[in-house]
Amino acid sequence: MVGEVWRIGDVKISRIVEIEATGGMTRIIPDATRERVMGMRWLQPHFADEEGRMRGAIYALLVETPSMAIVVDTCVGNDKDRALGAWNHLQTAFLDDLKAAGKGREEVDRVLCTHLHVDHVGWNTMWVDGKWVPTFPNARYLMGRKEFDHWRANAEDGQADVMADSVMPVYDAGLVDLVEQDAEICPEITLIPSPGHTPGHASVHIQSEDEAALITGDFLHHPVQFAHPEWSSAPDVDRPQAIQTRKTMYERFADGPTLIIGTHFATPTAGFIKRDGDAWRLDV
Repeated sequence: MVGEVWRIGDVKISRIVEIEATGGMTRIIPDATRERVMGMRWLQPHFADEEGRMRGAIYALLVETPSMAIVVDTCVGNDKDRALGAWNHLQTAFLDDLKAAGKGREEVDRVLCTHLHVDHVGWNTMWVDGKWVPTFPNARYLMGRKEFDHWRANAEDGQADVMADSVMPVYDAGLVDLVEQDAEICPEITLIPSPGHTPGHASVHIQSEDEAALITGDFLHHPVQFAHPEWSSAPDVDRPQAIQTRKTMYERFADGPTLIIGTHFATPTAGFIKRDGDAWRLDV
């Protein structure tokens, strides 16, 4: 499904939705019980329902600058063996939706991974003639050097499968460029280090014609973590660092003009960070 479209100066950002659902996110943020979420009325109706069930999504972003077309994070992907039943052997129209948003897979110039978890690299590859091949044959795949080195050395269980079917095939094809966490991708796009969720995690800052946006990646998973940055996400590899990253990013962008595009936020997905007493909230 093609979702929202935003314009940041000369940059067009289109949301390509793979999955959007209500419920199940407490397993990601265990402290965010229904009772606690129900008490935060500003989350309703967009990010939680009246029963306190959180809403979330998995999606990619097609970012079109004057010089290149970039896909940021590539969801779960089709045909993959995954332990989570809802993600196992998906069959979605992701590539058709991407084309409807403006680019066929051969027209993509860059694929940018904020980190290398299962729901951010799936469409890096596709199953063709009995093997995993790069989905975007004309693109350079940009991955954090620290991120790649960490998972290549430490991948176990499900992450080993992710590396085998969604990361190493593009690396072995010679399509990967390993970049630093603060790399400049093009004049409009720069990475910002946001570690904690993973060691080499980076967020994506977009600036054009005095307008700006931030694609968060997974330094937070749900807007409830604006109100409670201390509520950790279960997959965070370094929870104290992840908490500090959230607070640092909120302080940096609160009450400013930067549009915050939350990588797992349900529709309407984007808004502005506002101070709310000793914490923060998302204003959509």
